[in-house]
Amino acid sequence: MFLVKPAYANCPVCIVTVGGGLLIAKKLGVDDLLATIWISGLNTAIAFWIATRIKNKLWGNPILWSLFFFATTIIYFIWSKQTGGKSNMIWGINKVFLGTTIGILVFFLGVFFDKFIRYKNHGKVLFYYQKVIIPLGLLIAITIIFKFLV
Repeated sequence: MFLVKPAYANCPVCIVTVGGGLLIAKKLGVDDLLATIWISGLNTAIAFWIATRIKNKLWGNPILWSLFFFATTIIYFIWSKQTGGKSNMIWGINKVFLGTTIGILVFFLGVFFDKFIRYKNHGKVLFYYQKVIIPLGLLIAITIIFKFLV
């Protein structure tokens, strides 16, 4: 038990599962806003996972990786013409851009909230899988909120 190193990353199996689910959601006609919230959450989870694998202080920064994935995702959506036209707008903002931005911010909020709870609890979690459940729970909550707004 004492020889096992703690894991500080998001589970790669969870990341692949969410990715597959997003493909199915897109095929089923889920709104672009809702799908891109999850795409951005997935990108940010991957960024945090990659950052834990890199020992260099600059290149091991999960925020830099998250911003890199955010930018490449936006570029890809523009390049592949998936941003839609005037019909793909909400509040005057493109749904793809809005969903991607909301996804990264909500995931960051989940990570911050997890660290805040650990800080207040002297480095201990309140419940098992807290690091996964908090960001996931926030993504689910924001998806439900926007589902009823859209």
